[in-house]
Amino acid sequence: MTSVASDDLSGTEPLVARLGRAGQRLRHADRARPWVLDTAVVVLVLLLFCLPDLLHAVGGDGPHRFRAAFTRLSAAGTAAAQAGLVLPLLWRRRAPAVAFGAVTAVFVLQWSIGVALRADVALFVALYSLALHGRLRQLPWACAALAGALGLVAVRVSVAVPAGDALFFLLSTATAALALGLMIRIRRAQLAGLRERAARLEVERDQRGRLAVAAERTRVAREMHDIVGHNLSVIITLADAGAYATAAAPERGQEALRLIGDTGRQALSELRRVLGVLREADGPRAGPELSPQPGLKDVDALCEGVRAAGLEVVYRTAGDVDSLDSGVQLTVYRIVQEALTNTLKHAGAGSRANLSVVVADARLTIAVQDSGPPAPAGRAGPANEEGHGLVGMRERAALYGGHVSAGPAGPGWAVRAVLDLTPRGGSG
Repeated sequence: MTSVASDDLSGTEPLVARLGRAGQRLRHADRARPWVLDTAVVVLVLLLFCLPDLLHAVGGDGPHRFRAAFTRLSAAGTAAAQAGLVLPLLWRRRAPAVAFGAVTAVFVLQWSIGVALRADVALFVALYSLALHGRLRQLPWACAALAGALGLVAVRVSVAVPAGDALFFLLSTATAALALGLMIRIRRAQLAGLRERAARLEVERDQRGRLAVAAERTRVAREMHDIVGHNLSVIITLADAGAYATAAAPERGQEALRLIGDTGRQALSELRRVLGVLREADGPRAGPELSPQPGLKDVDALCEGVRAAGLEVVYRTAGDVDSLDSGVQLTVYRIVQEALTNTLKHAGAGSRANLSVVVADARLTIAVQDSGPPAPAGRAGPANEEGHGLVGMRERAALYGGHVSAGPAGPGWAVRAVLDLTPRGGSG
């Protein structure tokens, strides 16, 4: 039985899809030529309800007392009354209140002289159109006018049908027309709201995409600043030292040149890795995999490169630094790299820097303090200059709820960064 039911449902799906597509095409055609549907409604009412009254006199069938209660009009009078009832429906969507008022006026005039027409159904069509297309504040007075008109009908037909039964039937029909119009109106409003929400979500999705691209560009720019700034500072310092050492100690000049080449190759490798994230992934990579992001294990090599440039670095760690995740390790590496680069730039070769990375009580502390430039030389740049490097360090620390402070410490300069290692969002 399950397979039979599935076959029945699968057979109805194409039908539902075809009906949906047909309805969509009809709506598109109606938006392009709205007068076609309005004219079709009028023609349908004329064929179904007006033509029988013209071919057969009203009251030709039915009880004698029912026929005697109404006035019989000539063919011309009947056609005029029908036109007054049906033709206003041409404006039922563009001016629903005007159309309803015109139909109601003709309806009341017709029943006041005792004429009954099948075209009176136009009154309910006009009420439906007013509920669907008109202003909601117009419905109370429209319903009051309709109740009065239907009360007149109930009185007129009371000779053949009890007035209460007639009024109940007429009001039920009017309520059905009113409810149908309001239901379709609410449904259309809901669909319009869903379409607007979908459009808004699409715009928000595009905005999130652009923000993500901007954030990625900022991250890449920060990485490139750290890589280029540090390595260029080391290269410049080595080049200056090699130029002075060439005349006095050629072997020291050769060592400086070798260190410059190693530093340049390292910088080029890191730049290729960072710029690799900007390339479109068209398929499997043909070349070797990119190296991973640097971490705490690379701080020793970083310190060796700075020492080769003439800056004495004392590096120590405390706490469980090996258990830090890769994101925290990258942040620590970049902060240390920027701090040592600034020390090399401002304090210069021959100075001393103490570097410590301490993990304690879900907090990680990075401290870099230099001894200042060796006498009698001065700093190569202003000691309290806050450039892009310090801003980048603060942005990296802020990702982990931390902060960075920098300022003079005795004859030298000190940088202190504190990161919060508390897991975000709970243990889950």
